[in-house]
Amino acid sequence: MFERINKLQIELPPSPYADANAAAAVQELLGGKFGEMSTLNNYMYQSFNFRDRKRLKPFYDLVSSITAEEFGHVELVSTAINMVLTGSTQPGPPDSTPLREGVNKRNTYHFIATAQTSLAGDSMGRAWTGDNVFSSGNLVLDLLHNFFLECGARTHKMRVYEMTDHPTAREMIGYLLVRGGVHVLAYAKALEIATGVDVKKLIPIPDLSNNAFDAARKFEAMGLGNKLYTFSPNDYKDIVLIWNGQNPQTGAQLEVIQGAPQGAPMPDLAPIPEEFAPGISAEDFREIARRLQKNAGL
Repeated sequence: MFERINKLQIELPPSPYADANAAAAVQELLGGKFGEMSTLNNYMYQSFNFRDRKRLKPFYDLVSSITAEEFGHVELVSTAINMVLTGSTQPGPPDSTPLREGVNKRNTYHFIATAQTSLAGDSMGRAWTGDNVFSSGNLVLDLLHNFFLECGARTHKMRVYEMTDHPTAREMIGYLLVRGGVHVLAYAKALEIATGVDVKKLIPIPDLSNNAFDAARKFEAMGLGNKLYTFSPNDYKDIVLIWNGQNPQTGAQLEVIQGAPQGAPMPDLAPIPEEFAPGISAEDFREIARRLQKNAGL
């Protein structure tokens, strides 16, 4: 079972300005082939479908715990997109064309379909598909695929980082570069144990340290590139049999954290009247409050 905590994995800085085209680019990190929806669903189905999990428990624990982290990554990228879109339009009567700005943006779905929030698709508006899920049932093949998937995701994060200097987007990408680096190393170490091949010698892919990115540097300094979370108070403890020793890039000691990160407050998205979202007027709210009080016996 999954337990949900109403926090983001990190605090995102308030968006100082709207940039709908930057939000469209960031969509690739959510719903693209190498986006967070792909990493989540690949690992989730591999964990659901894992065979011989008692004998191969350290590998099962690894894939399962990273699955849980990816849920939070999906929410983090979605929230960043929402924040970067905020302020793209202004309220006004329908005949004043208050959503005119949407006509000139790369992804009109943000203005037509989702009321200026994230969508389950890529940077070109294509819907995410389950065809992106690879769950072969062969442990080494799945781990090798996951290693490749994380390297591809890291590449795309670097490229989107270089496409936009929006501070909210970059903060999110900087964090995910560090956490994605952890997952790359975790799957490399798992492959080494399963096959005897030192896959760690291949990383980093691309051949660039996270310290080259200003928004990632502080997360590296916090040691987040060396921590692997179980995202469970009691389970998945055997990842310590894989995640141990030193980080081959920094020499720092690797550490398993039982549980989840402390997290940060969840931003509250303001209403957008011109999108009829959420479509609750002050009068409606008073009536809803009255009904809630009545239901509570107050």
